[in-house]
Formats: sequence, C-alpha cells, structure tokens
Amino acid sequence: MPVLLDLFISFFKIGAFSFGGGYAMLPFIEDVVIYEHGWLSATEYIDILAISEMTPGPIAINSATFIGYKIAGFTGSLVSTIGVVLPSFIVVSLLFYVISRFKNTKVVEWIFQGIRPIVVGLILAAFISVFNNTVADIKAVFISITVFLLVYVKKINPIVCILIAGLLGIILY
Repeated sequence: MPVLLDLFISFFKIGAFSFGGGYAMLPFIEDVVIYEHGWLSATEYIDILAISEMTPGPIAINSATFIGYKIAGFTGSLVSTIGVVLPSFIVVSLLFYVISRFKNTKVVEWIFQGIRPIVVGLILAAFISVFNNTVADIKAVFISITVFLLVYVKKINPIVCILIAGLLGIILY
C-alpha cells in the first residue's frame, strides 16, 4: 500500500477509535507508528511527543503532523493531519444532530457515564508509556517531579516550566 494511503488510513483509525482527546490517543499512535508499521523508533516517537507538546495546538494533531512529515514530507504531514481530524469532524457533526434531539434521555446520559472512565484509562496508559520511554535515570525523575510540582501545585506557566526543565537538563547532564 502506498505510504500516503497508509498514513491516512492509520491516522483515520486513530482518530476514529480514540476517545478523550489527544493524550488518550497517544497509546494508539505509539502502537501504529512504532510496532505496527515501524515508522519510528521509541526514541524518535518520544522526541516527536516532546516537540508536539511544546508546539501550540492539540498534541494528537501536532504528533500526526510531525510523524507524517518525518515519513513522507509535507504531503505526509497533510495526509496524517487530515486523517486524524476527519473522524472527529464526522462524529461531532452526527453527534450534534443526535444529542440535540435526544439530549434529555437516560440512554445518552448512560453512554457518557460509560465513556468517561475509558478516558482516564487511556490517559494513564499514555503516561506510563511515555514515562517508561523517557525517565531513564534519577536525574530525569527529579526533573519530572520538579516540573509536575511547578505546574500542578504552584500553577506556574508550562512554558516557564519547559525553560526550567531545559536549564535543569543543562545543569544535571
């Protein structure tokens, strides 16, 4: 199968079967690009995630764009981005119609109550995967905990924390 079609189908499936936003998509993206197709190594994938996180916009879309570019240049980035976004566009359009007609029914409420825990599980899986591939030594653990505390507890801007983490990396490594 031509690589552009492969990119589109792969990212379309990721977009179609991932619930909970960008972070919940990360395990699916990892599985497809590393294990299913072998397009990236685990290290390359983590590097793309780091860039995607620092770049404005949703992480799943940024990841699809960067991965597509790495695999097939500008056209690959375009195809991957359209592939990952198109299912959401279709589903949201259909859901808007259905929910606006049936929003006050118990069935719709039950469906959403069933989907919410899935999101937590997918985000946790993404965290564990990224953690296992990123945190290799005690210095990395220190940087991770420091940034977590700065963002979550002290409510410091993530951009400032990225700069602090980079500075810590220079000092510690």
